[in-house]
Amino acid sequence: MKRRILYIHPVYTQSVADEIQYLEEYRQPDTELTLVPLSRGPEHLEYRYYEALVLVDILQMIKEAERQGFDAAVIGCFYDVGLQAAREVAEQMAVIAPCEASVRIASTLGHKFSIIVGRRKWIPEMMENVYNYGMKERLASFKSVGLGVLEFHQDEEETARRFIQVGREAVERDGAEVLVLGCTATYGFYRELQAKLGVPVIDSMIASLKTAEFAAELKNRLGWSHSKIGGYESPPPADFAAWRLEEQYHLSDGRIGRPRVETPSQTHKPN
Repeated sequence: MKRRILYIHPVYTQSVADEIQYLEEYRQPDTELTLVPLSRGPEHLEYRYYEALVLVDILQMIKEAERQGFDAAVIGCFYDVGLQAAREVAEQMAVIAPCEASVRIASTLGHKFSIIVGRRKWIPEMMENVYNYGMKERLASFKSVGLGVLEFHQDEEETARRFIQVGREAVERDGAEVLVLGCTATYGFYRELQAKLGVPVIDSMIASLKTAEFAAELKNRLGWSHSKIGGYESPPPADFAAWRLEEQYHLSDGRIGRPRVETPSQTHKPN
């Protein structure tokens, strides 16, 4: 059964060609994968202020993706930006994010996991998320390599060296049995780390894609998706009309950069 998945690259960028090519290696043959960036905004989300700037656009992309019939969407940032709000506005479509997907997979592969991040700045917010996902007791440590999002692929040999160094510390000193790369921009490094360190290394971009494929199958075959009773209850449509929210926030006129899911070069259909 075909599944349609939208992967949102929640920053502004001129090209997502490398990310598309990378994910194409790992998607299932019957997955139709579309990867799109935002049409405005910052080029990374290392600050909560930047997250706040992109939140409305992400949520509108989620709404538009469901309208166009996608089965699942991924918000492709390890901060899991807007995940809970996105699950509110999605009526049936599954919404996945990298941190939650990665730590849940890691918890099935070993007793303790460590998360390797770029900068120390990222740790408090990511730790909040890990704790909120109920994984406090499974977390061995956070490790920082002192690199920003845009630096990981500038000197890949140096980046890998730093990953291996802190990864070895996490395994030998902190008791980690699994490592998680805590940024989707670290795509491609997991193979070398696994070979050098001898433990599973979770690539968060792949983890979120595979979780989205699984969630789409659960939705399509079994009717399982986010509960609409309680925490993920959707906002009442009457509020949108009464408060003129779509008019005030330009949610229906395309001015905030609607997802470019109709662009043929960005849509990858099953083989």
